[in-house]
Amino acid sequence: MGKVGVDIDHAASIIANGGVVAFPTETVYGLGANALNPNAVAKVFALKERPSFDPLIVHIASVESINLLSSSNDPRVFQLAEKFWPGPLTIVVTKSTIVPGIVTSDLDTVGIRMPSHPIALELIKKSGCVIAAPSANKFGRVSPTRAEHVLKQLPDVDYILDSGKTTVGIESTVVTLDEEGFIILRHGAITHNHLAQVVKPSSARLPKKGLASPGLLKSHYSPSKPLFIASEASKLIDPAKTGYIAFGQKPQGDYKRVEYLSEKADLVEAAAHLFEKIHALEDSDVDYILIDPVPETGIGIAIMDRLRKATFRYR
Repeated sequence: MGKVGVDIDHAASIIANGGVVAFPTETVYGLGANALNPNAVAKVFALKERPSFDPLIVHIASVESINLLSSSNDPRVFQLAEKFWPGPLTIVVTKSTIVPGIVTSDLDTVGIRMPSHPIALELIKKSGCVIAAPSANKFGRVSPTRAEHVLKQLPDVDYILDSGKTTVGIESTVVTLDEEGFIILRHGAITHNHLAQVVKPSSARLPKKGLASPGLLKSHYSPSKPLFIASEASKLIDPAKTGYIAFGQKPQGDYKRVEYLSEKADLVEAAAHLFEKIHALEDSDVDYILIDPVPETGIGIAIMDRLRKATFRYR
């Protein structure tokens, strides 16, 4: 059987037997293993070359699995789950003793989400496992929104379950709760305003102990070619050697290649295309990549969070 395919039963069998499968969610492709099998989870860290201090998110297919993974009885967790699951929201809760320390980087909390992608949900159900899964790429590199993006970076994965392009295009929003309300650890498609309709926001900042969520490092999501936010880039960059990712209007200048996040300047469309367009220019014959900033409103906050981290190493 090939490395890439559409056989969910085969993928589920691999997960159940301690292997690692890349699979689609509505956000990006995940690199999944049985979350309750420490040896299987260790393979995820090894394939990604991911540091052990960066925790993983556990994907579930039923709300009842919260009680398996968490010792929390906070009713706000279930209020958020009822409103936003299945969907691109991860909720960080106090973990139960059944969750291996390798999943949570030895923190006493675990991030849980129920994806809305039907193939992801079917994979979880058929494998009989809750699945720990970060994005299916090398650590710190561009997140995958297609199966071919996974294969490019992780050729040694046991199997890639292909379902075409993801729809949301950026990773889930991650929240935690304190006595006052919710704290956003990582921005995503579920915004502050969405969450505030269900639970009050907290005035607190990010937790000080450890990395409570993936995606909190300053450098992340980076392509192999230098990427710069257009408004911050040096004028010395040669347009003839540069690919440009535009938001709305066509850029001024004779660039070697131009891609669009959204020709109509739509933020949701821009998020869906963000990583795909970066991959496209990374794989092309350009030497540099410029990308337009987007307005920091709604999902635009999450887009700019990704762009600042993706460009950090090239500043």
